[in-house]
Amino acid sequence: MENNENTAIIKIHCPDQKGIVARVTDFINLHHGNIISVDQHVDHEDNLFSMRVSWDLRGFNMPREEIRPTFQKFLGDPYQMKWTLNFTDEVPRMAIFVSKASHCLYDLLARYQSGEFKVKIPVVIGNHNILEPVARQFGIDFVHIPITAETKAEQEKKEIEILQSYKIDFVVLARYMQVLSQDFINHYPEKVINIHHSFLPAFAGARPYHAAHKRGVKIIGATSHYVTSDLDAGPIIEQDIARISHHDSVKDLIQKGKDVEKIVLSRAVKAHIERKTLVYKNRTIIFN
Repeated sequence: MENNENTAIIKIHCPDQKGIVARVTDFINLHHGNIISVDQHVDHEDNLFSMRVSWDLRGFNMPREEIRPTFQKFLGDPYQMKWTLNFTDEVPRMAIFVSKASHCLYDLLARYQSGEFKVKIPVVIGNHNILEPVARQFGIDFVHIPITAETKAEQEKKEIEILQSYKIDFVVLARYMQVLSQDFINHYPEKVINIHHSFLPAFAGARPYHAAHKRGVKIIGATSHYVTSDLDAGPIIEQDIARISHHDSVKDLIQKGKDVEKIVLSRAVKAHIERKTLVYKNRTIIFN
């Protein structure tokens, strides 16, 4: 079970070649590691091999500090691999950015408090302070960083300093209504997760649910993705929809939209925490 606190996880992508699965599993078996899960995928168009493997470290006879250099020498270099190694007892530290909407924040914190997310959340940062009581309710620090067009660069530097002081590993934008700069993203590449409705680009602007209602839409949805410099166009992690009928009012659409946003964001965050996401060419592979 990967909830064992003594588990290692390797994620790999490289040019597809014969024998990779055998070599990786042999590497683990030869050092007496018990393999827990293996998931692999081949993209034939790009000739790309991707793999995630986890194993129990109990009985594994190689010290942790030797795994990376040894794996790189005998597998990483020969197979031109890009790969990461994580351990399940290294609990990631997550920060949440918010504005005024509370539904995603409440959902994330409830899952965190219940133990569904194996993560630490030391701080919530908001460009408004309206949600400070929510963070405090869960025993989490809240930092108010107001932002205007004139102060954006300066305030983002403060945000980055705060994240570094709390040793944050990744950031979740829980309906944070500010566009992050390229400099911010460069500090946390593939480590900032966003959520938004899936009406874009058809119904852009401040009142998308009203516009969608006027058009008589039959489905609404939400998209969670990693943030890049292209607004709302980063690698998609998770999506889902809800059915709509003529009986639904604008208020109904908004409520159903919030429900979908919560579940989609939580799935995306869970996949990231469990090291099940792999980004390639602005797309994601989500391992089982």
